[in-house]
Amino acid sequence: MMRTLFCSLATASVFALTPCVAAAAAGYPDRPVRLIVGFPPGGAADTLGRIAAQQLTDRLGEQVVVDNRGGAGGLIATEIAAKAGADGYTLLFSSIPHVINPHLRKVSYDAIRDFIPVVQFVAVPLMMAAAPSFPANSVRELIDYAKANPGKVDYGSAGSGSSSHLAVELLKSMAGIRLEHIPYKGTGPLVTDMLGGRIGLTIASAVPLSPQVKSGKLRGLAVTGPKRSAAFPGLPAIAETVPGYEVVNWFGIFAPAGSPAAALSRINKELNAALDAPDLVKLLNARGADAAGGSSADFLRVVKADFSKWGKVVKESGARVD
Repeated sequence: MMRTLFCSLATASVFALTPCVAAAAAGYPDRPVRLIVGFPPGGAADTLGRIAAQQLTDRLGEQVVVDNRGGAGGLIATEIAAKAGADGYTLLFSSIPHVINPHLRKVSYDAIRDFIPVVQFVAVPLMMAAAPSFPANSVRELIDYAKANPGKVDYGSAGSGSSSHLAVELLKSMAGIRLEHIPYKGTGPLVTDMLGGRIGLTIASAVPLSPQVKSGKLRGLAVTGPKRSAAFPGLPAIAETVPGYEVVNWFGIFAPAGSPAAALSRINKELNAALDAPDLVKLLNARGADAAGGSSADFLRVVKADFSKWGKVVKESGARVD
């Protein structure tokens, strides 16, 4: 009786590595695991999701199969995962749109209640980048130029309501400047237009911007994390100019609420072990990401804090996606 109660307590939304859970985890998995990625093949989310899937495949001894369900900024994949069986064999690889989407549109799930944050895989600061002809070489120069030319500076984003869009809206609010928004349908078309000189400035995922900055085709001005990134040690943080500014696009694994704690604790344990390997850290840094890891409780705190933070930014910006 006491053992049954002890085990049931471990199935709460933040699981614990109790003796009961650890013992049960030894038999998991015994068949392939499905990892739903909410973005199409080839993008940053897909690349990072496949790295995580391969690490888990190697360590679990069963295939972790990536299932790309792109569309609506991860919304389609999240809705599929929310309705999936809570058996530990369906997982969701998601990012910051997980907590932004509910503030932008009507969704059929509760981003906090309906999912267990299993483990944060990486933290990916966004990057402020400029075309070669853009008349500012730093965050301070951008702010000064924007104040001297109110309403005359355009910036591109990966789409209305995206983290790319809201990151600039947060900067506008904190720095007291006016920039005009040009939304694109994804980072790919945005980067193409920046390379062609049709748009001068963006804050977007560092993963697709990194190769263009390293090649000298675009200029990296800053990163959006609270401090400099191991992936881009030469770039200052925007917070060095605008104290308190912070935007970090995390990627991590979620499971439908009610999934077995034994299975989730095994996934957490194995991915944390993988993130301790210097070779994996180097691989992630090369793709513009910083290794994260930590407990389920750690990830839950990040998710809850960002849900509240971005809800306020969306409301203040008036962003909306139908």
